[in-house]
This record gives sequence, C-alpha cells and structure tokens, in this order.
Amino acid sequence: MAQRRGIAELLTGAAVLLIAAGFLAYAITNSGRATVSGGLTLTARFDRIDGLAPGADVRIAGVKVGQVVNQRIDPQSFLAELTLRVDSSLRLPSDTSAEITSEGLLGGKYVALVPGGGDRILRDGQRIDITQSAVSLESLLGRFIFSVTEMNSNRSQTPEAGTPAAPQAPAPAAPR
Repeated sequence: MAQRRGIAELLTGAAVLLIAAGFLAYAITNSGRATVSGGLTLTARFDRIDGLAPGADVRIAGVKVGQVVNQRIDPQSFLAELTLRVDSSLRLPSDTSAEITSEGLLGGKYVALVPGGGDRILRDGQRIDITQSAVSLESLLGRFIFSVTEMNSNRSQTPEAGTPAAPQAPAPAAPR
C-alpha cells in the first residue's frame, strides 16, 4: 500500500513539472523577446540609457522591428553606444532618429525609431546620428518638487490679497 502511494506521488510530481515546463516554453516563445537573427545592424550614441538593457525592443510606430543586441561606452566621447538589429526589409532613411522611451510610468524602456525623409538609406553597420536620451523620472520629479517649493516660498514673501500693506511715509511736499 505504501509503495503504491509513493509511485502515485512520484507520477503526480512528474506531471506537475511537465506542465510547468510547458508553460515556461510557451511564455518564452510568445513573449516577443525572441532574438532577431540576421537583419540590419545599426549603432546609436546616447548621453544616458537608464534602464535599457540588451534584448530591449526597437520599435517604429509602436511595432517591434528589432532589438538592442549590445551596449558599451565609447572610450573617446564617454557616450553610451547601442548596437541595434532591425528587420532588413526596412529601408530607413539616413536622417532617421532614435529615442529611448518608456512603455509607461513604471514600464520597461525601448528604442523608438522615427524615420526621416532623406533620400539616402541607412546601410548595415552605419550609425543613427540623431538621438534623444532617456528622461530620468527622478530628475523630473526633483525639478517639479523644487519648482513647487520655490513657488510656495515666493508666495509667502509677498503680501496676500486683502491684507493691508505696511503704512508708508507721506511723500514730501513739492517746493513752491
């Protein structure tokens, strides 16, 4: 009896692990984070890439067209250089811009490409020159808090409406 119970527990555990492995495989294949093989390799330099990691999406008009495959610091300019791999069927103009954007307030970051209107087309290995770096949420909040406190301190230094102003000395009489 005890041996049958042990075999039943073993088979139940194996079935649970098999189902969990199936869910994991499904999540990986349908997550949209699959690696892009082949494609056009481009680089772009940014002042800051806060929170952007290799594997992040590259999108045009919200549609995923590639991914970030590498990041490094350029030793001469100390700028962050991203290597992007995008769909080779895209004919991106040479004046295409790249900006680091958030999916939402707490969402992940991705690179948004905005195609320009130039006649020349970006080729494999070329660089996107027009870039906009990531905006730091902490920096924006700090500026907002500073401006509110500055506005409040300025307001407390000026007399409020309805409050009588301090009496002033009468002006001297003009000579006759």
